[in-house]
Amino acid sequence: PGHAFEAFDWRVVTEDGADWVMEMEITPRVVNSSGALQGGLLATLIDSVAGFCVMQGDVAGRRPVTSEMQISFLAGARVGPVRAAAHILRRGRRSVVVRVDVRDVGADDLLVAAGTLRFALAGPDVGADPDASTGAG
Repeated sequence: PGHAFEAFDWRVVTEDGADWVMEMEITPRVVNSSGALQGGLLATLIDSVAGFCVMQGDVAGRRPVTSEMQISFLAGARVGPVRAAAHILRRGRRSVVVRVDVRDVGADDLLVAAGTLRFALAGPDVGADPDASTGAG
């Protein structure tokens, strides 16, 4: 068995005003019994696009880790491709907040989901004293 991402036929695209955008085709491998993009895979797309977006900025050698994700599923995506556009809402020293809107391009840009995610920036701060947090030294 391969990686779950192998089910995704996705690509990076550009969109004015967005910080990171990807499109994904709706294929028989990713739909549910009603013919719409499966909700869990849509959530994975939102999480992935937001994470890629965070990694494009200055993360100072730290890894973005999803710490909170809220998704509103608004309509079924049945035509495709779906376009997930990410926007950085806030970039702090320890966390980043991202909004992702997903539209079904082939269905007149129907808004199918909207998510807001918070990423913790895990790992050492660049320039921080590694002994400061442990009391060693």
